[in-house]
Amino acid sequence: MSNVETKPIEVRCGEAVHGERPAETPRVDVLSPRDVPLGGPRAMTVRRTLPQRARTLIGAWCFADHYGPDDVTETGGMVVAPHPHTGLQTVSWLFSGEIEHRDSLGSHAFVRPGELNLMTGGYGISHSEVSTPRTTILHGVQLWVALPEEHRGAARDFQHYVPEPVRTDGAEISVFLGSLAGATSPVPTFTPLLGAEIVLQPHATVTLAVDPGFEHGLLVDQGSVRFVDVLLRPADLGYVHPGPGTLTLTNESDDTARAVLLGGTPFGEEIVMWWNFICRSHEEVVQARDEWMSGDRFGSVKGYDGDPLPAPELPNVPLKPRRNAD
Repeated sequence: MSNVETKPIEVRCGEAVHGERPAETPRVDVLSPRDVPLGGPRAMTVRRTLPQRARTLIGAWCFADHYGPDDVTETGGMVVAPHPHTGLQTVSWLFSGEIEHRDSLGSHAFVRPGELNLMTGGYGISHSEVSTPRTTILHGVQLWVALPEEHRGAARDFQHYVPEPVRTDGAEISVFLGSLAGATSPVPTFTPLLGAEIVLQPHATVTLAVDPGFEHGLLVDQGSVRFVDVLLRPADLGYVHPGPGTLTLTNESDDTARAVLLGGTPFGEEIVMWWNFICRSHEEVVQARDEWMSGDRFGSVKGYDGDPLPAPELPNVPLKPRRNAD
């Protein structure tokens, strides 16, 4: 998905590596999203949880949009014209609906519920995303992963994977990246990561063994979920520092609850994010923008009927460093 804000915030951030916290008393920080329209008078609105002032990364996860359930007859659904990416991977995960994906690698695929689509931008890629005519309700998450220095020029790539859900203790867990609850995704990542959808039956509790070297974030989609000892409402993201070897989730709703658990080792590199680019300096951002507007670095998307997205104007102010809150 593109960041279609006309004045995207330029963010310079560095992830501090925190010391371990006692496993029995993990602290949960609650992050609330802001609403961002995807464009147009009938725009579909997404809830953007990452990045924000309180936290810019969870592991290498650097961007999280949560959208729906969205009636496409009212909003027009998702129509995102070809746009560029560099220095990152995009992770698409749906709860309902269907999105048609095309990219400059030549991939033509469909994003469907319970199926992972992962695109590697590396040095540069472009793609389009359009909800299909078969879609009535569009609902899901769009996530980005920052690539580490040694791999940020990686070749373009596209991966599709359908995880087999694991059922345990009133929970159904679909692991699309990393390992959890005895399941492991075969999709390779450039840094240690975890991504999983967790569906909890009414009033069910599940305790999950996790990597204590990871920091974790739980994004609640529906229901009221107690994460460790903090109650999270829909659209809340609860963050836990590295340290705990287990995390406990309880559905305090009378209905089914659903959440996405993200995790990874703290990303120790400083990055600059602007629009759809993850770079290391303001100068790199300027170069990427110029090459999108006039060059062939990002390739072209075949089969999309329309013009690509123009890049927003760059800000006239110097970068201001932003770091995660301790």
